[in-house]
Amino acid sequence: MRRPAAIDACDRFAPLRGELGALLAGLGAGDWERPTAAGQWSVKDVAAHLLGGDVGILSRRRDGVRGPGAPVRTHADLVRLVDRLNAEWVVAMRRASPRLLVELLAVTGPAVEAYFASLDPTAMGEPVSWAGPDPAPVWFDLAREFTERWHHQQQIRDATGRPPLYEPYYLSPVLDTFVRALPHGFRTVRAAEDTTVRFEISGKAGGVWFVVRGARVWELVLDAPREPVADVVVSEDVAWRMFTKGVDRQRARRAAAVRGAVEFADPIFATVAVIG
Repeated sequence: MRRPAAIDACDRFAPLRGELGALLAGLGAGDWERPTAAGQWSVKDVAAHLLGGDVGILSRRRDGVRGPGAPVRTHADLVRLVDRLNAEWVVAMRRASPRLLVELLAVTGPAVEAYFASLDPTAMGEPVSWAGPDPAPVWFDLAREFTERWHHQQQIRDATGRPPLYEPYYLSPVLDTFVRALPHGFRTVRAAEDTTVRFEISGKAGGVWFVVRGARVWELVLDAPREPVADVVVSEDVAWRMFTKGVDRQRARRAAAVRGAVEFADPIFATVAVIG
């Protein structure tokens, strides 16, 4: 069975940041306070969160500074810690002006990109928590960082009525990264070896993947060892929202085309590719 290839998103961070800069520069005063799909956060809060992500990477990972925080022993501990740190940062940055946020992002963005470019993408790094607890290759973590920047920018675009950034150059690696969460999403589903579920994301940036029960765990592959027991097709617009909790599982399910055994389709709609 063919497995998905490594994702090389490193050279796409700078163009994505350019899109963000142009987007933020075009916002009116009222746009910054518009609500977004990111919980209780406004457009300004989401921009501040993106800045906080840059600061965290440069401080913790590049410079080795460990901030205060409760011990992380479980995924639930991680979620609580991340939620608390994000909330504290966003509240503090409400004192900053939109202009200052834009200026700071123009400083931190290139520094983060230079740090990413200095890494060996084939080396093993920290786990990508929503894909499982095991260490992951650096390229996977960088791809996750790319999805973080893309989907928060898209939340701002949605909130302010700007066109979506659905060009395959940007959205294809995002979707290709998100689907890596599916084996973890299926981890509690009991099935015979080689049980296969087909998943398709329709649209120019989409693709087709298969979730297959291996000897010990579920795996993500590009071809089917046997006829799928279930087949799920969602649009690219629904898919990224489903994986980032921008649409609830019931609405995503209603928007999808599902054939076969529903018990093997349902885990797809419960899978998320963000922390929390």
